[in-house]
Order: sequence, then structure tokens, then C-alpha cells
Amino acid sequence: MRALLSTVVLLISLSSAAIAGPREEALQVVEKWINAFTNSDADGIVKLYAADAVMIGTGSKALIASPEGVRNYFEGVFRSGKYTPALGEHSVLQISDTTVVVAGFDTIVGVAADKPVNLTGRDTFVIAKRGADWQIVHFHRSATPN
Repeated sequence: MRALLSTVVLLISLSSAAIAGPREEALQVVEKWINAFTNSDADGIVKLYAADAVMIGTGSKALIASPEGVRNYFEGVFRSGKYTPALGEHSVLQISDTTVVVAGFDTIVGVAADKPVNLTGRDTFVIAKRGADWQIVHFHRSATPN
């Protein structure tokens, strides 16, 4: 009976993986990014970026183009407060079997300097399959204009 149950679980897992395409896999990366951000997990965030990724964060004054730069940026964000981002209206554009763009709006709520924070912004993630993994190769976030 255990062998049968194990086989059924394995088949369900394999069929779920087969159903997921580039769009779904890219959205999983965004979901992991949201979870890492919510948990102030700089290591988790850095692991999602390709080594040659380019990033422009909301508070960036320069182009960030290294894993150390990504880490430093997010460690600074996490030191400034505790935040929870949520992806709002968004679009998922599959460029190829190995490249997907997720662009849309977000809301980040939290507490910084003992004051509530409610920030809205615009995001673009370019996510590419590198080897067996999907990784962020470009990220940009800017505040929503008034």
C-alpha cells in the first residue's frame, strides 16, 4: 500500500511539473522573491538573481550589477524597517522558452522608524532560465508617481 501511495504521489508531482511552463515558473521566482523580502532574507533574495543580473531598486542611485551590490541594497532596505510586498495588477509576457517578463504594480506595507509605511510602486522582473534554474536577470522598481 505504501509503495502504491508513493507511486501516486510521484506521478502527481511529475505531472504538476510537466504542466508548469515558463510563465508559471517565472511567477514562482517572483513568489520566492516576495517571500524572501517579507522575511528580510538577504541570502534568499541574492540566490534568486543571476550572477550577471542588473538591478535598479527604488532607492538606487546607481546601477547594481553584482551579487554583492544586490545583497548590500537589500540589507540596507531590511535594516530600515520590516516590510511585506504584494504584487498587484501585473502582466506576464513570455519572450521565449527561457525568458519571461513580469511587469506590474505592487504595494509594500510595513513599519519603518516606528511609523507605518504604505508604498506603491511599479516593478519589472526579467526572469531567464539559466541551466536548470530560473533566475532574475533584470529587476527595476520605481515609486508610483503622484
